[in-house]
Amino acid sequence: MDYNQAIERTGEVVDAAGVAIIVVGSTIAAVTATIRLARHDIKTYRRFRQQLGQAILLGLELLVAGDIIRTVAATPTLLSIGVLGLIVLIRTFLSFSLEVELTGRWPWQGPPLD
Repeated sequence: MDYNQAIERTGEVVDAAGVAIIVVGSTIAAVTATIRLARHDIKTYRRFRQQLGQAILLGLELLVAGDIIRTVAATPTLLSIGVLGLIVLIRTFLSFSLEVELTGRWPWQGPPLD
């Protein structure tokens, strides 16, 4: 296995970990929500959205890392770096949007002063 194949394989493993985290996290969130619904917990929907959002955020971070590994560590071209930049921009926007959905605050804002 040469260097480029090893880098490609590493990126694929990191991508697979990201997808696995999203799938497992979504499953855990759904099972937890089902249990809470059975107990008639009034905060079930909100907690489900928070847990699901956290799983998606963590999975997205790993997917971005996989893209970076494959694009930058292998033989980068201007086109591949441009595509990576666009992917990172879109995923960053999604991450920020999810963070605001989950917490009601931008990531750079500190915790509320109560």
